Amino acid sequence: MKKLLILFVALFSLVGTMPGNAASQRTAPTREHKTKRSIMELPLFERAVLIIKKFETLHKPKHWPYVGYGHQVQPGEPYRRGCQLTETQADALLRKDYSKFCALYEKYGKDKYLLAALAYNCGPGVVNKSSVLRLLKSGNRNIFKAYTSHCHYKGKKHKGLLTRRLTELAALFLP
Repeated sequence: MKKLLILFVALFSLVGTMPGNAASQRTAPTREHKTKRSIMELPLFERAVLIIKKFETLHKPKHWPYVGYGHQVQPGEPYRRGCQLTETQADALLRKDYSKFCALYEKYGKDKYLLAALAYNCGPGVVNKSSVLRLLKSGNRNIFKAYTSHCHYKGKKHKGLLTRRLTELAALFLP
């Protein structure tokens, strides 16, 4: 019960910070109230993009070799040290990277979105060796403990990463 409560708190913290949909933003000046949409109304891909944006935030030049929303610059890519991507450029790069991770885990059906979100943050090597993937391969859907174990930074449990994992589970995992 406590785990369920934590999941909902994490999910509602994300919903509270989510901007309204494009239609409500266009018509907002003519109305007194903005309608907030639930993240759960969006397709799984869009949910994941919002979660990644919330937790990665737009990286500054001081975060090199990371640009945009946590993209690690690879040799031969056109990004230069000291340059800041615009929000539009960062969004396009995030969607491109996340699509690649989704394609990597395509055979897992709707679970590909959760696995791709974890891979976006930790890398596909970590995911491929993880107990999360092992459990899903065997058909075991009880992945809460395995998934939330990916919340350590420099060997210590990180509260922000735990919140991210709980939010990802609540919004992307369909039991």
